[in-house]
Amino acid sequence: MSRRLEFPPGFLWGVGTASYQVEGAPRADGKGPSIWDTFSHRPGAVHHGDNGDVACDQYHRIASDVELMVSLGIPAYRFSISWPRVQPDGSGQANEAGLDYYRRVVDLLVSQGIEPFVTLYHWDLPQALEDKGGWTSRDTASRFAEFAGIVGAALGDRVRRWTTVNEPWVAAFTGYAAGIHAPGIHDVGAAVRAAHHLLVGHGLASRALAEAVAGPSEIGITLNCESVYPATTRPEDVAAARRVDAQLNRWFLDPVLKGSYPDDVLGDCLGIGGDGLLHDGDFDVIRTGVDFLGVNYYKSRRVAAAPRADSPGALSGSPANLLLARWLGAAEIAHGDRPVTTKGWTIDPEGLTDLLLRLRADYGSVPIYITENGAAYPDYVDPDGAVMDPERVDYLTSHFAAVHAAIAQGVDVRGHVVWSLLDNFEWADGYSQRFGIVFVDYGTQARIPKASAYWLRDVIAANAVEIPPGDQD
Repeated sequence: MSRRLEFPPGFLWGVGTASYQVEGAPRADGKGPSIWDTFSHRPGAVHHGDNGDVACDQYHRIASDVELMVSLGIPAYRFSISWPRVQPDGSGQANEAGLDYYRRVVDLLVSQGIEPFVTLYHWDLPQALEDKGGWTSRDTASRFAEFAGIVGAALGDRVRRWTTVNEPWVAAFTGYAAGIHAPGIHDVGAAVRAAHHLLVGHGLASRALAEAVAGPSEIGITLNCESVYPATTRPEDVAAARRVDAQLNRWFLDPVLKGSYPDDVLGDCLGIGGDGLLHDGDFDVIRTGVDFLGVNYYKSRRVAAAPRADSPGALSGSPANLLLARWLGAAEIAHGDRPVTTKGWTIDPEGLTDLLLRLRADYGSVPIYITENGAAYPDYVDPDGAVMDPERVDYLTSHFAAVHAAIAQGVDVRGHVVWSLLDNFEWADGYSQRFGIVFVDYGTQARIPKASAYWLRDVIAANAVEIPPGDQD
């Protein structure tokens, strides 16, 4: 017999997207170029030479996409604001045509009873700011606060929940160290500087938002967190897992929630960023007004010790795992026979429960939203015109149950956003990975809800998930 797991009253269910991944229209209505507009057109940067010039064309199709969400009973939509659509050069006067688009998005959502959950920065930095140093420059954090104030003043009377920065670890280390995301730089020192300035930018933007919004608000930051496990009990593997956990998780959690960097981050990592990186008062800024923590969870990580390189500076085309090996003396290894998604990510819902319990134990009862969680599979339209994706239903079922288990043990989880509403441009993977609960035919832009979309509609309506016999909660 199946078991029914009920979520607390008022639990927020939603779906998410990001501006560069779905909007298209890269030059419409005065928009300036972003680092992803530049990077995706660099030969060899993106799988199959794909780019986001059209993506899901949501810039022109937002009304029908909102109607689609209404038909699926979606209560909340997490989306991001394209910074260069609002400020083409990353500073100065707002481009009103760009702001008008987001006013329209919010108006459409609110008119249909869907809560807008706005992310200010999901990696599409204005190219004009990257030309001045990007996130390696402290001034970018100040420009980000200016942008936050503009958006807050325009939308703050109708938007309650805000995320400042999405996954600063990814923005810093895949963009400035591994070079596999925009802006495509291979320099660990640059990544360290970018990571710190992203955190300072979060704090400054939080203050600017709080001053600009007209109504009640909740402001947080979204971090990509993972449970990190040593491959064995050997001291060298345990130490390697500790270093990876510091670099991936505690580097960002501690300053946001405790107001300091951990000692091992200071010792292992920050010195590479150069002198003068930390300024007096930075931690007071970074810790500003965190009303909630957004957690993006896709997988856990199993780590073993690996040989270090002599110099962690120039990494010349190294993928992210080689970055860890050369810098931190660690390597991610397979989880044995656990299944994986088409991204190669190990499916580990128990790791999500462990992570949530760890967050409460280490940082207290901070309110948490799962702001991204989902999986990529090789979806296709069958001869009957349907898209059957039982693997995604199984993935989401197990992860909803993992969240429920954490709530039952006292973790203050207030909502769960599924990634993503639509199949979309998946960064360096181009269009080769399908995360959506809605299938997108990129040639025609037709939207076809997958079986998981109808299943999610039922979960949301019941505020509960049915667990098949034999599965764990």
